[in-house]
Amino acid sequence: MAAGEPGDLGGYYFRYLPQKTFQSLSTPETTSRLRQWSMLGRIKAQAFGFDQTFQAYRKDDFVMAFFKDPNVIPNLKLLSESSGQWITLGTEVKKIEAINVPCTQLSMSFFDRLYDEDIVRDNGHIVKCLDSFCDPFLISDELRKVLLAEDSEKYEVFSQPDREEFLFCLFKHLCLGGALCQYEDVLDPYLETTKLIYKDLVSVRKDPQTKKIQIISSVFKVTAYDSAGVCYPSAKSHEQTFSYFVVDRVKRHVHVFYHCYGVGEMS
Repeated sequence: MAAGEPGDLGGYYFRYLPQKTFQSLSTPETTSRLRQWSMLGRIKAQAFGFDQTFQAYRKDDFVMAFFKDPNVIPNLKLLSESSGQWITLGTEVKKIEAINVPCTQLSMSFFDRLYDEDIVRDNGHIVKCLDSFCDPFLISDELRKVLLAEDSEKYEVFSQPDREEFLFCLFKHLCLGGALCQYEDVLDPYLETTKLIYKDLVSVRKDPQTKKIQIISSVFKVTAYDSAGVCYPSAKSHEQTFSYFVVDRVKRHVHVFYHCYGVGEMS
């Protein structure tokens, strides 16, 4: 069937935008932090353009069309489980799952409560605690307790809706890191890096009426399946292996933010 005929996948066509770089991931400071967190070389952001009006209620059609698109297939990168090299999918996607991730936060003051609740001291130092495990993560400070330990008294500091926010997800992913993550003793590197990446991925504009800044991106957490099972972001599932699609409906761009859990680049 020729492209554009009825029966095509929702009529979305994509193009790869290699010239769109994500400065937040390539600054020397971020690079050295990602190395320390064992995420360097395993995390990537890519941009694609599309040609139709994006409608959030048709997100599944949109994501399916994305994986089937001849401009996406040779360009979308993921990490090979076996070689640890960046590869392309090389398999036919049969089914997708795209979970809505709320994206409403406009300020890092969202995290101020970490100071108010004695999880982080006024000087920015993260309060230590006795070691415990929340498989596969070691919990050795109050911050990781808040992120992981549902039975801890501080867990309620962030409500369930708070935890679903893209800003929180990003922060949590950076705090938990990769397989040989060296944790920070202070909060700032996590907050700064979260802010940089968030600003790089998410689009805002000023509402002409109210003059207020509003977020115009829609975010989805994406999983794709081939005939054998999950093929993207990875056949192995892990809390720290993810792909988020951040869709700017005005510019008609989709930013793909990907990480595969493992041992990051050391040197």
